Amino acid sequence: MSGAFRETVTALLARPDVGPVLVQVATTLVSLVMILGLYALARSLRLGGDQRIADADHAKRLAEETWPGFAATEVTLDRARIGALVRNVEGRVLLIRRHGARFVGRELTTHDGIRLDRHTLTLETGDRQAGTLTIDLGADAQIWAASLRRLIDPARGAVA
Repeated sequence: MSGAFRETVTALLARPDVGPVLVQVATTLVSLVMILGLYALARSLRLGGDQRIADADHAKRLAEETWPGFAATEVTLDRARIGALVRNVEGRVLLIRRHGARFVGRELTTHDGIRLDRHTLTLETGDRQAGTLTIDLGADAQIWAASLRRLIDPARGAVA
């Protein structure tokens, strides 16, 4: 910094009526620039956003990513497309759900904690991280609720 500029800044900061205001304005501007920089970084990395399951094929791919070797044969999507139920030929059912900006899958091994209310199913996986999810399946809700009553629990080796 040049000597004249330094003296001007020092003189302004020394004035009781201007100094605190300049510091506050400078702090606000720096904060605003930092927030805009973080926003630009998040956009460039494509973080966040409204993640949805596009269609049944997307749900099948998510099931395969979650559970390698899971060959989905039957899929039903939540009307809001934030969750799906996916069944394979063995009768195993995965619940695909949004978790933040990505999707996770949990295998449903028992019908305990599954409640039907008209067109919605409330699913409690028993996993603290997965929590409870209510999905709107429309007319498919009753069909899936009935089929979930016949889940085979691999740990018990029998119908749950």
